[in-house]
Amino acid sequence: MDCLFCKIAGGEIPSKKLYEDDSILAFYDVDPQAPVHFLVIPKAHIASCDELTEENSAIVAHIFATIAKLAGELGLKDGYRIVNNCGKDGGQTVGHLHFHVLAGRSLAWPPG
Repeated sequence: MDCLFCKIAGGEIPSKKLYEDDSILAFYDVDPQAPVHFLVIPKAHIASCDELTEENSAIVAHIFATIAKLAGELGLKDGYRIVNNCGKDGGQTVGHLHFHVLAGRSLAWPPG
């Protein structure tokens, strides 16, 4: 499969890892949009939220629990934003489910 995030999860492409377990990987974004900007992905290929089912959706709960743990460890006490882009019009540029976590500055709303 020619998926950038599958290659990162598989160790074919290096990343600055923040957290890893058997099912997910968190790593810092190579083009950060905030002082703290990392991504959390499932290791199994799920193209987008559109491919979530009752059978595979537990991964999202695990991702969000891990984000909360990492936010605590990183001292993000002033808050953070979790972003998921789904599909071309939603701004998704990599066809692998992923969540951006942004923090370290005040984040405007609406995002654009």
